[in-house]
Amino acid sequence: MPGTPRAIHLSAPLVALTLLLSACAGGGTTGPAAAPTTAAGAAATTGAAVGGAPTRAAAAATSAPAAATSAPAAGGATPSAARTPAATTGAAAGATPAATSAAAAPAAPSAPLEKIGGTVTVLGTWGGSEQDSFLAMVKPFEDQTGVTVQYEGTRDLNAILTTRVQGGNPPDVAGLPGPGQMAEFARAGKLIDLSQVLDMNAMRQQYSEDWITLGTVDGKPVGIFIKAAVKGSIWYNPKEFSKVSGGTPPKNWNDLMALSEKIANSGTAPWCIGLASGAASGWPGTDWLEDIFLRQAGPDKYDQWWQGKIAWTSPEVKQAWQTWGQIVANDKMVFGGRQGMLATNFQDAGNVLFTSPPRCYMMHQGSFITDFFVKANPNLKPVDDFNFFPFPDIDPQYSGSIEAAGDLFGMFKDTPQARALIKYLTTPEAQTIWVKRGGAISPNKQVSLDAYPDPISKELAQTLTSAKIVRFDASDLMPEAMNNAFWKAILDYVQSPNNLDSILANLDKVQQDAYKH
Repeated sequence: MPGTPRAIHLSAPLVALTLLLSACAGGGTTGPAAAPTTAAGAAATTGAAVGGAPTRAAAAATSAPAAATSAPAAGGATPSAARTPAATTGAAAGATPAATSAAAAPAAPSAPLEKIGGTVTVLGTWGGSEQDSFLAMVKPFEDQTGVTVQYEGTRDLNAILTTRVQGGNPPDVAGLPGPGQMAEFARAGKLIDLSQVLDMNAMRQQYSEDWITLGTVDGKPVGIFIKAAVKGSIWYNPKEFSKVSGGTPPKNWNDLMALSEKIANSGTAPWCIGLASGAASGWPGTDWLEDIFLRQAGPDKYDQWWQGKIAWTSPEVKQAWQTWGQIVANDKMVFGGRQGMLATNFQDAGNVLFTSPPRCYMMHQGSFITDFFVKANPNLKPVDDFNFFPFPDIDPQYSGSIEAAGDLFGMFKDTPQARALIKYLTTPEAQTIWVKRGGAISPNKQVSLDAYPDPISKELAQTLTSAKIVRFDASDLMPEAMNNAFWKAILDYVQSPNNLDSILANLDKVQQDAYKH
């Protein structure tokens, strides 16, 4: 993308990432653009939830690895000037989650929205149930302002947004693929400075400083987070999982692998994994690598990794891939084997947890996956029919680590309708709507824990506030070219695990160009 490649200055190691932790309670994607949809209820468009970022929504199943490995669609060419999201320094290096998550005073009801009419165009990643929740979120805004929200979902957000911005035809408001690409747009002068749109004093009352800092480039706020997700949760069907686990979730990686081997030896695959997500295929594997690397090499090395300061061929990074390979390089470990992983959409992979008998017992995915469970199986009940345990520790000194992600929005056109929508999306009233529907954690401190619809969502929100070490999704912080190469490397590795050395060497080559100043 255009723009001068300079560092994104986030607060320290995103450390306690007070950004997430302060959420008193406490979520991106890529493919051809879908038809515009309004919150009034036009037909749903397909979308993809990427990681990424995290929430990356559904893409049609990729039937062949070659299709899945395709880079962002035509028009989404890798930028010649890649960004360098530099070190997150500081922040709250000693701040405890408890201190940052103290319950805020209930928000005073927001003033009635002004009736202005007109239309605001929104480009985002969400499809299916996530799109439904976004449209429900903006319905009160439409009713009060008379503004029509024209939503367009796409599985190829990176490429389509880049093409439209470069072509001078951006949407009014759009989801941003991650803080790294946000910085590229901002430095190219494409994003509106939100300090002239939002009440920043109110923002600081409702959000931790780290959430605001993550949306800031060179001192200017240009992005807002409207929901968050806990990455790395391992989901299971309690009624079936108890038969193979003895009722106790694994506490560390060795225990997890011992259980996986036990289940595999019984003739059923322990894991369900789906890597397909349209042009963003591969991103679910990046979450695996990030979770492993954080718990194996620690937060300092993790920061150096996404900042491009250590090589992909380094022992620490290679070890993380090999650790993941204990699962994905062994066809007995995953339902459908390697080809099944490559062809299965991430949001559909967990459906076989709920068949009788189950075809797998565990699924690694972000907290937003519960929305897809219930959409595909409406009779499922949280806790009774699905539950989770945290990604287990690997090195005890990094016990209690968590990876998190969030959905960023930015404003590309300064119109009264876009201003009104951006303001609305930051409010606790707006975010409470999605929280109550499930599949989202709010970064707004004034969204009450009571808004979470079930014990699981409350526990996930509290997980963010109690984690000892929190880091933002690494791939979302990498330059776009690096992120895209990472996705493809995931698919290449699953297809041919024996080629790991050459895959990592290629990532080193991409890294050398992607982080150039």
